[in-house]
Amino acid sequence: MAGNYPAAPASTRRRDGADWFEAGPASGTAAPMSVIESVRGVLWARRRQPDEVAYGVALAHERFGPRSLLEQAVAAEQAGFDAVCCSDHLAPWWDPGQGPPAACANTWVWLGAAGQRTQRVSLGSAVTAIVHRYNPVVVAQQVATLEALNPGRAFLGVGSGEAMNEVPAGMEWPAVSEQLERVEEALGIITRLLDGETVDFTGRHFRTRAARLYLELDRRPPVYMSAFGPEAAEIAGRLADGVWTLADPQRAPEVIAAYRRGAEQAGREPGEIILQGLASWAPDDEAALAGAREWKGTLVDRHYTDPVFDPAEIGAAGAQVSDARFKMMGLIGSDPDQHVRKIRAMQQLGATAIVIMNVSGHDPLGMLRVYGEQVLPQLRG
Repeated sequence: MAGNYPAAPASTRRRDGADWFEAGPASGTAAPMSVIESVRGVLWARRRQPDEVAYGVALAHERFGPRSLLEQAVAAEQAGFDAVCCSDHLAPWWDPGQGPPAACANTWVWLGAAGQRTQRVSLGSAVTAIVHRYNPVVVAQQVATLEALNPGRAFLGVGSGEAMNEVPAGMEWPAVSEQLERVEEALGIITRLLDGETVDFTGRHFRTRAARLYLELDRRPPVYMSAFGPEAAEIAGRLADGVWTLADPQRAPEVIAAYRRGAEQAGREPGEIILQGLASWAPDDEAALAGAREWKGTLVDRHYTDPVFDPAEIGAAGAQVSDARFKMMGLIGSDPDQHVRKIRAMQQLGATAIVIMNVSGHDPLGMLRVYGEQVLPQLRG
């Protein structure tokens, strides 16, 4: 993964013939997909897997301040992770007045600092919403700048985001269909700019006039699109360098199959399949759970699709999620071997890269240490 998260597009890497959550992806519906097509998608992905799956960690701006996250980034690199990425949020999943503290610092300022504090890990957002708050021309400029400062290390994750991050910036949260329209227009602009084009574009939602990037890069940073459903995944197949989705055995197969279909219909070589999940570690199981309960709001589907933007309302809805379901949908516990088993199950879905989001409020640095000493060595052994 060192170099460009992962190290190269899956199509150029060597081949051998679980229950998770939170990446902030775009939703959407497409033509119905058969179970057979979904299964075939996973088998196709497994045939494409590289000899060595890449492992990344996602750091949580919602929960931790920027200085704390810099310490986590350094610890993650020392632990042996291949990539460090971070959430891109204006608001948290809970009301800090009624729960844990929140921070939500600016992702792109922080990534610049993280690049100076680390040496080899790939760096990028997971993920940046490109529907309103960010202009796509500026997003392209941001990731290009990150690449110029950290050659060979930058990547960009994009998606439709959530109302909590866009409504406070003045957006009337649209229907899912419009969210995807916006993502597709913005993603097209971003990739064309990173390809070195001068872009004139007039769409329903975005416009550019003679937009270009003046930075000269030796390498084009890859762009990965987050997707919950098949329609978003098909957009990723047409325009992005990979798809980023949840390591949910019920949902991921359909997303992977739709990504394959989108790439094939566009005549493009498929790229990365990045699967992500929440993880929390502590010396005992109850502390691991208690230190992560504020993230239950990420399990409520309407927080991604509907105009729900008040952190208090989001946190209250999340509190209705049972501990049992939260533990099932994440990797929450004190036993490193349990973490290993679940990550290996994730890999069976055909991932080229696995991203673990560190939501260990009890001891985030301790979780990274445990992964470095016990989890990653087993996965790579």
